[in-house]
Amino acid sequence: MTKVTVYTTAFCPYCTCALSLLRKKNNITIEEIGAGFSPKKRAEMIARSNGGYTYPQIFVGDTHIGGCDDMMALERAGKLDAILANGG
Repeated sequence: MTKVTVYTTAFCPYCTCALSLLRKKNNITIEEIGAGFSPKKRAEMIARSNGGYTYPQIFVGDTHIGGCDDMMALERAGKLDAILANGG
Protein backbone atom coordinates (compact mmCIF):
# COMPACT_ATOMS: atom_id res chain seq x y z
CA MET A 1 0.00 0.00 0.00
CA THR A 2 1.11 3.51 -0.77
CA LYS A 3 1.43 5.91 2.15
CA VAL A 4 0.04 9.40 1.60
CA THR A 5 0.86 12.08 4.17
CA VAL A 6 -1.34 15.16 4.38
CA TYR A 7 -0.44 18.11 6.60
CA THR A 8 -3.69 19.81 7.59
CA THR A 9 -5.11 22.56 9.77
CA ALA A 10 -8.50 22.89 11.42
CA PHE A 11 -11.48 24.30 9.52
CA CYS A 12 -9.65 24.19 6.18
CA PRO A 13 -11.97 23.51 3.22
CA TYR A 14 -9.00 22.62 0.99
CA CYS A 15 -7.84 20.03 3.53
CA THR A 16 -11.35 18.56 3.65
CA CYS A 17 -11.55 18.42 -0.14
CA ALA A 18 -8.12 16.77 -0.50
CA LEU A 19 -8.84 14.17 2.17
CA SER A 20 -12.24 13.44 0.62
CA LEU A 21 -10.68 12.64 -2.75
CA LEU A 22 -7.92 10.56 -1.23
CA ARG A 23 -10.39 8.50 0.83
CA LYS A 24 -12.04 7.42 -2.44
CA LYS A 25 -8.78 5.94 -3.74
CA ASN A 26 -7.82 2.30 -3.29
CA ASN A 27 -4.64 0.76 -1.92
CA ILE A 28 -3.41 3.81 -0.03
CA THR A 29 -3.05 4.64 3.63
CA ILE A 30 -3.51 8.25 4.68
CA GLU A 31 -1.55 9.81 7.52
CA GLU A 32 -3.12 13.12 8.46
CA ILE A 33 -0.82 15.39 10.45
CA GLY A 34 -2.55 18.30 12.16
CA ALA A 35 0.09 21.01 11.81
CA GLY A 36 -2.01 24.13 12.21
CA PHE A 37 -1.51 24.53 15.95
CA SER A 38 1.88 22.86 16.23
CA PRO A 39 4.87 25.08 15.41
CA LYS A 40 7.08 21.98 15.30
CA LYS A 41 4.84 20.15 12.78
CA ARG A 42 4.37 23.33 10.71
CA ALA A 43 8.17 23.79 10.53
CA GLU A 44 8.49 20.13 9.53
CA MET A 45 5.88 20.62 6.79
CA ILE A 46 7.59 23.74 5.42
CA ALA A 47 11.01 22.10 5.41
CA ARG A 48 9.74 18.88 3.86
CA SER A 49 7.84 20.75 1.12
CA ASN A 50 10.73 23.10 0.30
CA GLY A 51 8.88 26.18 1.49
CA GLY A 52 5.23 25.22 1.06
CA TYR A 53 3.38 26.96 3.86
CA THR A 54 -0.29 26.73 2.83
CA TYR A 55 -2.57 23.89 3.84
CA PRO A 56 -2.75 21.12 2.92
CA GLN A 57 0.68 19.91 1.83
CA ILE A 58 0.45 16.43 0.32
CA PHE A 59 3.12 13.77 -0.05
CA VAL A 60 2.90 10.43 -1.83
CA GLY A 61 5.62 8.39 -0.21
CA ASP A 62 8.44 10.92 0.02
CA THR A 63 7.36 12.81 -3.09
CA HIS A 64 5.76 16.20 -2.54
CA ILE A 65 2.85 16.69 -4.93
CA GLY A 66 1.82 20.11 -3.60
CA GLY A 67 -1.47 21.31 -2.21
CA CYS A 68 -5.10 20.57 -2.91
CA ASP A 69 -5.22 22.47 -6.21
CA ASP A 70 -2.10 20.65 -7.43
CA MET A 71 -3.56 17.27 -6.52
CA MET A 72 -6.88 18.10 -8.17
CA ALA A 73 -5.04 19.13 -11.34
CA LEU A 74 -3.28 15.75 -11.35
CA GLU A 75 -6.65 14.04 -10.88
CA ARG A 76 -8.24 15.99 -13.77
CA ALA A 77 -5.26 15.16 -16.00
CA GLY A 78 -5.64 11.46 -15.17
CA LYS A 79 -2.18 11.30 -13.54
CA LEU A 80 -2.97 10.96 -9.83
CA ASP A 81 -3.83 7.25 -9.89
CA ALA A 82 -0.50 6.41 -11.55
CA ILE A 83 1.41 8.44 -8.96
CA LEU A 84 -0.45 6.70 -6.15
CA ALA A 85 0.12 3.27 -7.73
CA ASN A 86 3.85 3.93 -8.07
CA GLY A 87 4.20 5.24 -4.52
CA GLY A 88 5.27 8.69 -5.62
